[in-house]
Amino acid sequence: MNRMKNKTISLQDLSANFSEIEPPLTEKEAMDEANRCLYCYDAPCITACPTDINIPSFIKKIASGNMKGSARVIMEANPVGASCARVCPTEELCEGACVLNDASLPIMIGNLQRHATNWAIKNNEQLFKAGRANGKKVAIIGGGPAGLSAARELARLGYQVTIFEAKEKAGGLDTYGIVSFRLPQEVSLWEVEQVEKLGVEIRTNTTVGKDISVTEMKEGYDAVVLAIGMAKVPMLGIEGEDADGVYDAIEFVESTKTPPLDESFIGKKVAIIGAGNTAIDAATCSVRLGAGNVKMLYRRTEAEMSAYEFEYEFAKQDGVEFRWLTQPTKIVTENGKVTGLQCVRMELGEADASGRRRPVPIEGSTFTLDVDAVIKAIGQTRYIQLIEAFGLEHHNGTVKVNLETYQTSDPDVYAAGDVIFGDGQGEAMVVTAAQQGKLTAYSIHKQLGEKAIESA
Repeated sequence: MNRMKNKTISLQDLSANFSEIEPPLTEKEAMDEANRCLYCYDAPCITACPTDINIPSFIKKIASGNMKGSARVIMEANPVGASCARVCPTEELCEGACVLNDASLPIMIGNLQRHATNWAIKNNEQLFKAGRANGKKVAIIGGGPAGLSAARELARLGYQVTIFEAKEKAGGLDTYGIVSFRLPQEVSLWEVEQVEKLGVEIRTNTTVGKDISVTEMKEGYDAVVLAIGMAKVPMLGIEGEDADGVYDAIEFVESTKTPPLDESFIGKKVAIIGAGNTAIDAATCSVRLGAGNVKMLYRRTEAEMSAYEFEYEFAKQDGVEFRWLTQPTKIVTENGKVTGLQCVRMELGEADASGRRRPVPIEGSTFTLDVDAVIKAIGQTRYIQLIEAFGLEHHNGTVKVNLETYQTSDPDVYAAGDVIFGDGQGEAMVVTAAQQGKLTAYSIHKQLGEKAIESA
């Protein structure tokens, strides 16, 4: 069922459409749910959490009314735990591992985590303190989940930490790249504030390589953490791509995070190219901006799509149409504006190097969709120029690291988050980036500590 279908959208409705859709638990609901938990010893939900949150502990604290203690347990393990309560694929992780799956329904771990962190946000709680200064300085490039997590832990260990963030606000993907109706921006900014209150300096609107040189970074700090994430959506390489009405999905979602919202989508026909989580976000944002029809096009089948199952179901409930085995070949334009999208039908052939069957076009199957806007969501490019300015070993922009220490080919430069995702290194999830940031901080502390002993 299309949840938005029968709603007549006015300009005033747009902002309301982007309000958080999942209602918070009431006090009674949270208490009842917390008391359902078995508080398992050696709990499988902890093992399933990439940041090892002690889930039975935080839930038991909710049941006993210790909300600050509950929030602290969560945020101790995951410095972006308030965001992850909203965006983690909990049905695949902690809730998927809950022992109650075999008896009834799993504990609503994500909602309980959100309940505890909401309490901390509402009460403006500062959960942690900076450690005693040790005289060492660390620079972190990128203020997203990995960078914030590394900064938080380093500050608690006594380091003087500076984050260099190119955008106006820190928080990275959580602040700019995840739709507001799932993750309100103020949640991410609270997590940023938690880090700043530990004495971490965040230099926003600062681009490394432009506003500060790589040489200054390497000479002025005892260690550097590269947590730069990924960049824009790559080009499709088809005719008409530069037309008015063609959007980068990353920039499109970001545009919905801060007012004013784009009113031009009301009643429009929109095609999304891609089938990952960002493509889903672009599609559901289009619906909430008032688009009359939204189609997602993917050159493979439903079985190969990379979006989470809950994201896919969410889009279907919003009335998004899915066109499988469909490859765009040309963006049709008139007077420089998008009027259609020429496509060809595909079929799956032999497996490629990744093990997936390669889509091949079916001869004579070309057709054209009537659309007013095209949103590209086919992955992201990498900041190769900056990576190479540091002289780091990489493969197509995926920085190579030692997965035990997170050191790059330069032992004084570490990397975490999406910049190392790919080639078997980590997973592109917010929670994974947070864990990598934490482990990077501990690795830096160990390495610099050993250097101090050697030089004594």
